[in-house]
Amino acid sequence: MIPWLRANTPFPPVEQALDEPNGLLAAGADLSPRRLLDAYRHGIFPWYSEGQPILWWSTHPRMVLFTDEMHISESLRKVLRKRPFEVRINTAFRAVMEQCAALRDGPAGTWIMPEMIDAYERLHRLGHAHSVESWQDGELVGGLYGVQIGRMFFGESMFTRVPNASKVALVHLVERLKPAGFPMIDCQQETEHLASLGARPISRTDFVARITALVQQPAMPFAI
Repeated sequence: MIPWLRANTPFPPVEQALDEPNGLLAAGADLSPRRLLDAYRHGIFPWYSEGQPILWWSTHPRMVLFTDEMHISESLRKVLRKRPFEVRINTAFRAVMEQCAALRDGPAGTWIMPEMIDAYERLHRLGHAHSVESWQDGELVGGLYGVQIGRMFFGESMFTRVPNASKVALVHLVERLKPAGFPMIDCQQETEHLASLGARPISRTDFVARITALVQQPAMPFAI
């Protein structure tokens, strides 16, 4: 059994998350900025499908990309040298989320619903959520979005409409975060795609210990 969160109920310790399904911690509460920011500070994120209550997760292990470990293949280096995309920051945040949702429409990927988009757009307006966008011939063709607290960036989702568009956006993000003192990006769950870019799993204990220090560091402007 997992606890049901009411408006003012704090999150339980992440060590209480279930092993199966991996990381399920609690249900209920809301998607207010206060609740979302509190979740990320504790290594927790929302993920649920249409018809379900809000579900909160803290997976083990946790996939992260250390900014000094990103792997750029030779083929991606060739793309970067050609500069096929114009990379923009925070010019189409909602559109990035909508594109991420569109590419994940289906039984296994309906979690970026309208209320989720509205919630993260509120975070964006408050300066906590950001998008990195790849544009080509005036069209949004790839990008990613996530949440920044202190010197920690919590990646949420990415999409691509043409080859390498999301990868270029991620490279751009890493190249700006690394010199600004952001040591890692949260990728939440393991995928082959992220692993090919250098992301790797670490234990939940290690992850929480790292972010506890990083989110308490002085807030910085989004370093792009």
